[in-house]
Amino acid sequence: MSTDAYKQQAAEAAVALVQPGMALGLGHGSTVQFALVSLAARLAAGELAEVVAVPASRATQAECQRLGIPLAELNEHAHLDLTIDGADEVDAQFNLIKGGGGALLREKILAQNSRRLSIIVDEGKLSERVGGRFRLPVEVLPFGWARQADFIANLGGQATLRLAAGGEPALSDQGSYLLDCDFGPIADPAALAAALEARSGILEHGLFLGLATDVFVAGAGGLRHLQPKK
Repeated sequence: MSTDAYKQQAAEAAVALVQPGMALGLGHGSTVQFALVSLAARLAAGELAEVVAVPASRATQAECQRLGIPLAELNEHAHLDLTIDGADEVDAQFNLIKGGGGALLREKILAQNSRRLSIIVDEGKLSERVGGRFRLPVEVLPFGWARQADFIANLGGQATLRLAAGGEPALSDQGSYLLDCDFGPIADPAALAAALEARSGILEHGLFLGLATDVFVAGAGGLRHLQPKK
């Protein structure tokens, strides 16, 4: 099977958790696209009534509108029942790195306001320790962004400004800059997260810690549904 086939398999398993009447969060990225198609198919078949979704990005919002998925505002819901999202890296402790698509701030807002966060990945996203396979995205204000890069260097990381196809800085949906930060395997994700969160000018980081309730992993060995121990 191809990587896309694995992504589709994981996405469909997560969408199977959706029940009528749920308020959903929907993340951003290529794996989430498979979830959107699967969700739209269930809606069209009449399996799901009164389901609404809060998208994490303008791109996801546009896809929901194209596919006929009813939309809602997060301000209308004290809690979301379920958020479905992908990840760039998942380690053995269910720590995640997210933000390769640039939607990390809104994705984390959805995750923190969800009763359940289901992560969908192919097996190539698994690692023993986050940072070993993927650089950590950090969203920063454009004002003084280079000083945030210096700060990240003082923490032991190497920050690179993410560029768009034309060579200009890539922008998040908030109009912020994105730094891709190479820390190597991160020994203490919680300590690094705390240091980044205490720094003015850093709006968000891509460490998602203690948030995932389910991880659906598809690969050559089949589909696995992983859950952290309670």
